[in-house]
Amino acid sequence: MKYLCLICAEKVMEQMTAEDAERHYREYEAYIEAIRKSGHYLGCNRLLPPADATTVRVRNGRTMTTDGPWVETKEQLGGYFLIEARDRAEAIEVAARIPGAWIGCVEVRPVAEDARTLEMFDRSGATDRSNRIGKGEQR
Repeated sequence: MKYLCLICAEKVMEQMTAEDAERHYREYEAYIEAIRKSGHYLGCNRLLPPADATTVRVRNGRTMTTDGPWVETKEQLGGYFLIEARDRAEAIEVAARIPGAWIGCVEVRPVAEDARTLEMFDRSGATDRSNRIGKGEQR
């Protein structure tokens, strides 16, 4: 079963001191190497800070955008891992080793793989593309 691990923290790499960011990069390098070897790894990436984000809403056919997300919390989405695990318990074990969990939190959410969802994405080609990107294809 696939799980998306959403990493949230009060600071993303760009907001850390150079020393802290370098240490954190090294922790992630070791973690990524370990989950690749364990077979759990499907994909991951780091996100730029919320100030670089744009929020899109469509109301009555009109597209509206605002800079950054609107949040009431100090924590911000900093990145994600897409993993394969036998069950929720194993996914939690894998997520607990994500370095971001040590300074923030990681939300572990199952990826929908019901027949209707899979059929919908198969028709659009989205699952084929996301699977190839997860295996190293460039965008």
